Amino acid sequence: MNNHPKTLMLLGSGELGKEVTIAAKRLGCYVIACDRYKSAPAMQVADKEEVLDMTNPEALKQVIYKHKPDLIIPEIEALAVNALADLEEEGFTIIPNARATAITMNRDQIRDLAANKLQLKTAKFAYASNLEELHKVAEPLGWPIIIKPIMSSSGKGQSLVYKKEKLDQAWNTALEGARGKSTRIIVEEFLTFDLEITLLTIRQKDGKTIFCPPIGHKQASGDYQCSWQPANLEKEQLIKAQQMAKIVTDNLGGVGLYGVEFFICGKEVIFSELSPRPHDTGLVTIISQNINEFELHINAILGLPIPKIDATKYSASKVILAKANLSSVNYKGIEKALNDTNTKILLFGKPNAKKGRRMGVALTTADNLESALAKANKAAESIEVTEKVKTSD
Repeated sequence: MNNHPKTLMLLGSGELGKEVTIAAKRLGCYVIACDRYKSAPAMQVADKEEVLDMTNPEALKQVIYKHKPDLIIPEIEALAVNALADLEEEGFTIIPNARATAITMNRDQIRDLAANKLQLKTAKFAYASNLEELHKVAEPLGWPIIIKPIMSSSGKGQSLVYKKEKLDQAWNTALEGARGKSTRIIVEEFLTFDLEITLLTIRQKDGKTIFCPPIGHKQASGDYQCSWQPANLEKEQLIKAQQMAKIVTDNLGGVGLYGVEFFICGKEVIFSELSPRPHDTGLVTIISQNINEFELHINAILGLPIPKIDATKYSASKVILAKANLSSVNYKGIEKALNDTNTKILLFGKPNAKKGRRMGVALTTADNLESALAKANKAAESIEVTEKVKTSD
């Protein structure tokens, strides 16, 4: 691949897209950032911005025809994937490809691929398209169960259900949190796991598939709250996770970084989910690795070499959440948060907030994992997201 600067179009301009843009700009690329609202984080560092409904196939095609980017990089799941498939047939390059983007945005498609076609070990699961089906498939999985929409993000629409009397409520929650018009949901057994990890997996154009050291993470309501690197896995568990990640990413193909999630249950490694792009838990790599996940993604996309990935320090991340709905935002406590050594604060630049929205992240390193996690938590708790005070001229 000719490595002269490229024109890249980001479909989705949140905090992960912002870091992808920064990595691309450092290599001289021209970046067009697209999202559904103005002043999204990546738009603040990109060369050009476009505001559109990316679930509208015609709108998506029009903006791509307008700019004719060398590479199209989906950074969110709420996309008109059929339009991406059409564009790929017309000669546009989708990262990693249109098929991978479509499969991974639908929980049923990625689960069917992993569990049925590729025979990877997953939690037991079933599908339901109406309340009657939900009641029929839930009981055999045992209680509690997890109910999720087929299409959603950041834990929206997810419920942990302990008894059948709560199924109707969980069904309504799933429909309210779903993206798109589908009423299909996935019902999963609840796994008692020791650890949940993300294995960042990089497919290179002219090189072997490589992996970052595993990242441990915790979630609340399906959304990441903190992560750390390295996660403590036995050698056999890491080898198994790498083998499984390679099987599924080889099937999906393309180039770039995949975030592959697993549950560690005793000696077992169980496939959970997958994203064909940098992962939110991988924000920790900004402080933990010599080459962060966003730089790895861009290097792989551009066909650039990736030397050895080093992550020799104990590192952690902790999200900074809004505690109220805010029409504009300001931050207090940054000075306090940065008083500790080896601490970084990333504020994403989101123009407004909803209660529980992720507004930034604290990143730290320390001599041991417990200290890194404690430092990250302390730094994140030091920062308060407040309403920006308007001043008169």
